This record gives sequence, C-alpha cells and structure tokens, in this order.
Amino acid sequence: MHSKNDLKATLIQSNLVWENIEANLKNFDLKIANIDNSPDLIVLPEMFATGFTMNVDKCAENEDGKVVSWLMEKAKQKNCVITGSVLIEDEGKYFNRMFWMKPDSSYETYNKRHLFRMGNEHKTMSAGKERKIVELNGWKINLQICYDLRFPVWSKNNFRDGKYGYDALLYIANWPEIRSHAYKSLLKARAIENQSYVIWVNRVGKDGKDIFHSGDTMIVDPYGEIIVQAKAGKEQPLTGFLSKQKLEDFRKKFTVGMDWDGFDVQV
Repeated sequence: MHSKNDLKATLIQSNLVWENIEANLKNFDLKIANIDNSPDLIVLPEMFATGFTMNVDKCAENEDGKVVSWLMEKAKQKNCVITGSVLIEDEGKYFNRMFWMKPDSSYETYNKRHLFRMGNEHKTMSAGKERKIVELNGWKINLQICYDLRFPVWSKNNFRDGKYGYDALLYIANWPEIRSHAYKSLLKARAIENQSYVIWVNRVGKDGKDIFHSGDTMIVDPYGEIIVQAKAGKEQPLTGFLSKQKLEDFRKKFTVGMDWDGFDVQV
C-alpha cells in the first residue's frame, strides 16, 4: 500500500536524436501521452531535446524558446511537475540548465555545477554557482546533473535543528555505458551516505559521437537498495514510489545524521 505522503515518479529512459529538437519533442510527446498513472513527477534525461552537444549555434535557445514552452505545456497537460535539462543561452553565456516545471507554468532552475571537461563542456558552458533544493508534496529534492554525481561534497546532506537538508537526490544524465560501473556504484553510495532516496534518469542509444548509453535508469532507497530499474539499453518509462514512512523510520532508527560533519560548500 502507498500512502498520500509517498512520491510517485515516472522516469522516461529514452534514446535521443542528435541535435534535433523537433524529433525529440515529438518523441517525448508520444511517451508522455502514454503516461496514464497520474504521477507527481515526470523526469526526462539531461539535454533531452538535443543530446549532450556543445553545438550552441545550432541548439541553444533562451528561456522564451520552444523547449521551455513545451515543458510548460506538458506540465499543465499532465498536472504534475516535469524536469529535464536544456541548452540555454542567457546574456551571452551558455548553461546546461535543469528546469523544475510546475503545472501552473512557474518554474525553478538549476545550472549544472560540474562541467564535463573530458567532453569540453567547460569550454562552452558556464558553471552553476548554487545548489538547488526544490519542494514537492512535502518532499525536499536536491537537483543534480550527470557529472555532478562524482562530487560527493556538492550533494552532501545536512542535519540541522532536527531537520534534514533534503529527502531525495535527483540526477539526470547522458552518461556512457563504458563508465556505467562508476555511476552504478556512486548512486548507491550517495543514497547511503546521505540517508536519502536517489533518482537516476539516463538516456539510451548512441549519440552523435557514436558513444553508447545503456541508461540503467533507477530509484535507489536510503538503504542503498535499487527499488526499480529500467532494462539496459531499452527505451522505457518506469514508475516508482518513494516512501516517506520508510525514510522517516530509517532516519529515526539509524541516527547517523546527528554525527555528520557540519560544513558549508564554497563555490
């Protein structure tokens, strides 16, 4: 049985058409139309409209552009939050910007902090300067993007005045299969060390550089156990429940948060 305090998340593991916004939005139109289970949250991969490209001349748009308008339309249509990242131009700078789009068309954003230098992202994009923790139905969710997963300080939870900083970490990605052992290990570690759920949504298929992605989209519980996982390499929507009761019971029983080191992250 699921309670009203649980969070119902539908994760869309999808192939992406390289640098083709029209084709990708049409693809996600179909996938989202087929979601009939009334989730609280729909999660799309990193740079879901273009793939992980640095071709800003062809693919970047501003927040008044087609992709953000499409997100508004879909959030309203499904009456839930939709999140994913978009290649955004903002005052002459470029950002891998994650949108937390609400049904009323209001939104919050997170700019990817750690830029993937092995893919020259740091030469094209500007790095984010602040963490973003959003709220949904009593859940506090820490937004993160792909390479951020390798930096535990950036995602570290805190326990202050009897309250936890967040309840779930949410990662969207275009992370290749060749390094899948790393993310499979780190996702469990992040859940365990932060006493939180971890949501991971990764693309599948080959990108424009012929790099293969197996996806491995999943939800990990605070014990570090995978509770739902998509089939590797397959396009698949996946729905899972994050249990508030399970999280609170575990935190009361195992009070490691009280012994966490206190610190502030300096950007």
